[in-house]
Amino acid sequence: MKRNIFILGLSLFSLSLLAQDNVIDEVVWVVGDEAILRSEIEEERMRAQYEGQPIAGDPYCVIPEQIAVQKLYLHQADLDSIYANESSVSYQVDYRLNYMESQIGSREKMEEYFRKPMSEIREEMETSVRNMMIMQQMQQKLVEHIKGTPAEIRRYYNSLPQDSLPVIPAQVEVQIITLEPQVPAEEVNRIKNRLREFTERVNSGNAEFSMLARLYSEDTESAKRGGELGFMGKGQLVTPFADVLFSMTTPGRVSRIVETEYGYHIIQLIERKGERANCRHILLRPRVSTADKEASILKLDSIVTQIKEGQMSFEEAVARFSQDKNTAMNGGVMNNEQAGSTKFEYQQLPAEIAKHIYGMQVGDISQPFVMMDEAKNKEIIAIVKLKNKTDVHKANMTDDYQIIKEMFEARESERFLDNWIAKKQKDTYIRIDPQWSGCDFRYPGWIK
Repeated sequence: MKRNIFILGLSLFSLSLLAQDNVIDEVVWVVGDEAILRSEIEEERMRAQYEGQPIAGDPYCVIPEQIAVQKLYLHQADLDSIYANESSVSYQVDYRLNYMESQIGSREKMEEYFRKPMSEIREEMETSVRNMMIMQQMQQKLVEHIKGTPAEIRRYYNSLPQDSLPVIPAQVEVQIITLEPQVPAEEVNRIKNRLREFTERVNSGNAEFSMLARLYSEDTESAKRGGELGFMGKGQLVTPFADVLFSMTTPGRVSRIVETEYGYHIIQLIERKGERANCRHILLRPRVSTADKEASILKLDSIVTQIKEGQMSFEEAVARFSQDKNTAMNGGVMNNEQAGSTKFEYQQLPAEIAKHIYGMQVGDISQPFVMMDEAKNKEIIAIVKLKNKTDVHKANMTDDYQIIKEMFEARESERFLDNWIAKKQKDTYIRIDPQWSGCDFRYPGWIK
């Protein structure tokens, strides 16, 4: 429902790797003291074509205008001393490079595929990510004063034709209690002994850490890369893992066994660069037996009985028993991070929860069930309560005030930014090559 006014259609990163070798470069636009080259436009056009992204109109009109708008924002950001957070830039670039590498197979194959050294690919990606972050911050600063009052929201709602009101799908609010089945000490010792064996094989030179990670690590994504995580800052890693990694100083050494919420790890330092480090790791998770699961199911079943008999409320049971750290301090109410609220459409819920909630009445509590904690990739036992439910309906002020408020503020923000761009066009030197000026631009002020 919420419109995103901060994306203008440019890619988060645009690599010149797709440029045709036979394109004769030339300056086709000038915005202030910034030139827009034909090669830039060709690269963006080919990137969109390569990724199957539609361009709404003539690409030789749409793309240079998008680049020009970005340059207006970047110039203002420079005047207002707005900069990107470099650790966030590094994180985004590392994430994208690691993902690309996992898709292509290796860094060497990436360089071969893109016909550029990794240093150049990284530099171009950093520039594009940095510019996009700066532009978004600039837009947010420009519209931060736009806050709809209740009276304005009501007037806006009353002005909307009934047939233009959005249809709000069925939504639910869900409370949850989860238990992680107890892992026997024998199983933990088995996992630790296995990791000690791996460490001994690496230290004795009988095996490569990367080979063991590919064969045995239960972090399936990093296992494809020999356990390598890529450069990360301390804040990007869970605390026990980060503490051990950033205490290591000798590349190639293997750490002691580290316990985190995901299981047990051993870590091999690859390289440190200031506040970032690259490492490999091997993750093993203890196995939970059927008997352990059944014990947790029986415990939750007893909790359900006590709630239904009035011995405690669901909220009290959450505080006493739930091991879901994301909801334990909120009475068990699940938070929909995607929507920024506690309301979920059914398809936004984990499949097992949706299956149990569907058909329940408000106030009902499910029987215990097994589900997968996707973040930790482990099985947990849960019960859920349907706290609230709203059927499919047209947006109204009673149930959907926040959605209508967001619609109003998005419209006002878009209008403000359109006016801001029109003013900047008047105050900025702009020259367009005559062969590139015969366009029906979204912002007509380019042609003076």
